[in-house]
Amino acid sequence: MATPTAIAAYLALFAAVAAIFLFANLVIGRLTRPNLPSEEKLEVYECGEPVIGSSFVQFDLRFYVVALLFIIFDVEIAFFFPWATVFGKSVELTSPNMAIVATETDGTEQLTAAAFNRIQELGIANPELPFEAAKAAGITAGEMVQQTAQKIALTSFADIGVFFAVLLVGFAYVWRRGDLDWVRTVSSQQGEVVTRAPPHNTETPARSSGSVLSA
Repeated sequence: MATPTAIAAYLALFAAVAAIFLFANLVIGRLTRPNLPSEEKLEVYECGEPVIGSSFVQFDLRFYVVALLFIIFDVEIAFFFPWATVFGKSVELTSPNMAIVATETDGTEQLTAAAFNRIQELGIANPELPFEAAKAAGITAGEMVQQTAQKIALTSFADIGVFFAVLLVGFAYVWRRGDLDWVRTVSSQQGEVVTRAPPHNTETPARSSGSVLSA
């Protein structure tokens, strides 16, 4: 596990390399690219559509509503990542293929390197085998670690279940309100049948029984 100082140094190095790379490309482009401005090149060009009219126009509010709903649910889904990390590490500790205890040459028992790393990634700085708690419960230290990891996994699963249920309730609420509909209708008008006015000329023109060849 990297220390906080090392992580900060890596971030600073990454930011410095990114800034130097961007600045170098801008300087190289400024020195090597041709400079032939024209009226057509200086026009605003966005999404392949030419600019028509003034930019100070009333923008449809529905675009903002859809964008805000997307941002809200997209940000909430980001909370699944730390949960998935905790849940995954806990499930690995409960796996029968994961060796928890390693016996040293002098007969002492220690955590294996894999188990030590998984427990440390869960937030425990110096994990140790719970000999006293395991002895009081009448089980081995390795079984105690696995039972604790199982409790953490079940707790995290219940936690994310509640969070996801709240998320679905919010989604159902905005769906029921019609916020996801592009064209909303007033609640008092829902289910009403819209009748169209008849056309002005309701008479059907009479067809000639003769043929154009008989004229």
